[in-house]
Amino acid sequence: MNDRRMFLTLSMLLAANTAVPAMAEDADAKPHMRMMNSLPPDAPKVALMVYPNMVALDLIGPMTVFKIARFDVQLVWKDKMPVSTDVGIPIGATQTFDTCPRDLDILFVPGGIIGTTDCMNDPDVCAFLADRGARAKWVTSVCTGGLMLGAAGLLNGYDATAHWAVADLLPLMGARHVDKRVVKDRNRITAGGVTAGIDFALTMVADMKGEELARRIQLVIEYAPEPPFHNGTPAEAGPVRTDAMRQSRKWMDEQARKAAEQARVRLGLAT
Repeated sequence: MNDRRMFLTLSMLLAANTAVPAMAEDADAKPHMRMMNSLPPDAPKVALMVYPNMVALDLIGPMTVFKIARFDVQLVWKDKMPVSTDVGIPIGATQTFDTCPRDLDILFVPGGIIGTTDCMNDPDVCAFLADRGARAKWVTSVCTGGLMLGAAGLLNGYDATAHWAVADLLPLMGARHVDKRVVKDRNRITAGGVTAGIDFALTMVADMKGEELARRIQLVIEYAPEPPFHNGTPAEAGPVRTDAMRQSRKWMDEQARKAAEQARVRLGLAT
């Protein structure tokens, strides 16, 4: 009986000793979490477009950087029904085209060649991008999202880039293709394929809130790429592997070309 009482007493003491630090940690964590979930009064207004058949990583990389920077991030589409993505994870908009703020600090479009082509041919999408892009402080894209900006008439006369496989279509819509990972021309910032989205977002934060904040965010997400192969660009991959990749996506890229040519006519750029 005495042994049982002693066991119960020790158990209670052990529970008390472990519970107090946990409660203290929780108390310390709550103010930090409240700060991260709240927005400063001057938080930049950011509209990230989502759409069916988009590439999720095009969105998630920049979105992560912007959220850590405590920007006011909204996902925008025609309605709030979740859209499909390349990895099978549906993503729902938080704002519709109608409710999205008219004056934005950043308008951003991710990529995904099939979804991009559909959007380039969609008058509602092009009208929304043209309207918000005309007033946004920054008009931006990653990957094939640059083609959408072009189709909306937002890259005419600007240096720009997009995914390497379709970046040559940008001049059809009035842009000057520059073969760089991130291209900045006045208030347009466009980036190459998928992973370039993180580079773009860090560049964006540095421009808007200072390099120190961008450096801190880069450290937080431990962004220090060391790819196992030097194969991320056509120059690194070589002509044989690049040509094989082009052949594998020939039909998709041809649909994008047709959409770019139609946009060229619609924008009055055709000769």
